[in-house]
Amino acid sequence: MELSDVLRTTAAVRQFTDEEVDDAQLHRVLDLARFAPSGGNRQGAHVTVVRDRATRERLVELNTPAAKRYAAQVAAGENPWNTVVPSAVTAEQVAATPVPELFVRPVLEAPVVLVVSVDLAVVAATDSGLDRVGIVGGGSVFPLAWNILLAAREEGLGGTFTTMAVAEEAGVKELLGLPDSHAVATVIPLGHPVKQVTRLRRAPVEDFVTLERYDGEPLRG
Repeated sequence: MELSDVLRTTAAVRQFTDEEVDDAQLHRVLDLARFAPSGGNRQGAHVTVVRDRATRERLVELNTPAAKRYAAQVAAGENPWNTVVPSAVTAEQVAATPVPELFVRPVLEAPVVLVVSVDLAVVAATDSGLDRVGIVGGGSVFPLAWNILLAAREEGLGGTFTTMAVAEEAGVKELLGLPDSHAVATVIPLGHPVKQVTRLRRAPVEDFVTLERYDGEPLRG
């Protein structure tokens, strides 16, 4: 596939066929993805490949608290899990909210699940002293995670970033034996899509790119 086609058609895939993803195919995906950049080229990211059903069921359990809060906030008209506007949703509302299948089915039905983590001991988190959630450290792990989805697209595979289990990181680390210094970035269910989306809806460049200042003129083609 042409790179422009891959970039325009790599969708968030959450429904998979029963076809397996063997080690050779997965190796090809990761062999391409590994060329992602990282801070200082320290390459501190790690991918744990999970196929075991019991492990995936436990990952679903770890998804549940964050997924319930997410769904409860959406139902209340809030932007879920944002760190700027405090939530008015109560613990009782969260507890009473069912977990949407969207947060359960992919991890259970995908033939393989990739848990992507990064060693914080080698990440240059230059925003760690700011009074907000850290973002910069993700630059040393999410390029790899995104490359996995791009390389998977070329192989006819698909997947999506899931992050609900990250809220229960201690449980994920215990489940998979991750080192203390590692942070879980995302859990990627991966497989053969039931349907390959070829047209994605995204905002035009003019909606999110400005010249010189945030309130500057939009960049136009």
